[in-house]
Amino acid sequence: MFFFPDRNGAWHPDSTSDLFSLLLAFLYSLPMSFYAAPNQQRTLRACMVCSVVQIHNKFMREGCPNCENTLQLRGNNDAIQECTSQVFEGLIAVRDPAVSWVARWQRLDNYVPGTYATKVTGSLPEYIISSLEDSGIKYVPRDGSTGEEDA
Repeated sequence: MFFFPDRNGAWHPDSTSDLFSLLLAFLYSLPMSFYAAPNQQRTLRACMVCSVVQIHNKFMREGCPNCENTLQLRGNNDAIQECTSQVFEGLIAVRDPAVSWVARWQRLDNYVPGTYATKVTGSLPEYIISSLEDSGIKYVPRDGSTGEEDA
């Protein structure tokens, strides 16, 4: 049995025990910072380095929660345009990356809890890739490619 909040914050039991109920219980347990209102969904962007998905304004206000030290996206619209993409596939809600097999499979196990894309389309500029390597970060493209060009 699961309990769900109503609009006033009171919790009520729900006796259904199907997959949908499990998903709803999980979504209700997530902090509201992961939520994007329907009118904001067109501004969703995914980081091309770690694949975290946020609205553009959150990247502008807070930067990337995983890559900020290297990418410095906070307050930098040009960097947001270069290092994030509006073209991504699939969403994964990760609550505890250290124990999640999905997080390990997507190489997210060292990142913060959040919403991540399974695939991010786009390519980082060469100088950003060099900056990542200088910081000791091996860049692996999140679009399914190997990142190596054919000879």
